[in-house]
Amino acid sequence: MGDKHISSQFDAELNSISTHVLEMGGLVESQLHQAVYALIHMSLETAEQVLEAENRINQMEVNIDHEIISTIGRRQPTARDLRFLMAISRTTQNLERAGDEVARIARMVKSIIESGSPRSLPVSELRLAADLAAGMLRKTLDSFARLDTTMALAIMKDDNAIDLEYDGFLRKLITYMMEDPRTISPSLNLLFLAKSLERVGDHAKNIAEQIIFVVKGEDVRHTSMDKVESVVG
Repeated sequence: MGDKHISSQFDAELNSISTHVLEMGGLVESQLHQAVYALIHMSLETAEQVLEAENRINQMEVNIDHEIISTIGRRQPTARDLRFLMAISRTTQNLERAGDEVARIARMVKSIIESGSPRSLPVSELRLAADLAAGMLRKTLDSFARLDTTMALAIMKDDNAIDLEYDGFLRKLITYMMEDPRTISPSLNLLFLAKSLERVGDHAKNIAEQIIFVVKGEDVRHTSMDKVESVVG
């Protein structure tokens, strides 16, 4: 009876930690949407709102890490439970870094607005990359909540689409800079924005790898897609 009680308490702790991770991920996703809105509409107010939440995201990572360390110390978990806690730690790190990229986008938008850079540049063409990044992040959180390895595998494949968008946008910006040297500085700003969106996708992919690690017990980081597919089955 005592063992069952302890097990129930442990499950409750794991569920609590998972809930906090999903809350953190939801905040990062919300901030990403706001940052993209600020970019497309050149909204200084929205960019500043994004930056105001940066410290909150950082603190959520600290709080979750504390929960993980405390739980490991008290429960001394083994096997899948330990993998789960390790994966959560890596997941929160990636969410925090995704949040850093979102904040970087907001700061860049502020810089573009305050410098009065030309608005004829293809800012709106970043929308597809932004939608892909936001979609990956959302699907990653859904996959994490369900521990769905099939969805995690699909997310890892989606990362290629963002990479292709980034390459295409880079070629377009090079054309702009060649045609009008006055656009070099603002074009570089947009290039950094595009790179931040690509990195958000990278962090979503990293979280997807952790989901597979929890369920299958295989570390698929730096592994070919064929190998990952065979692990997921």
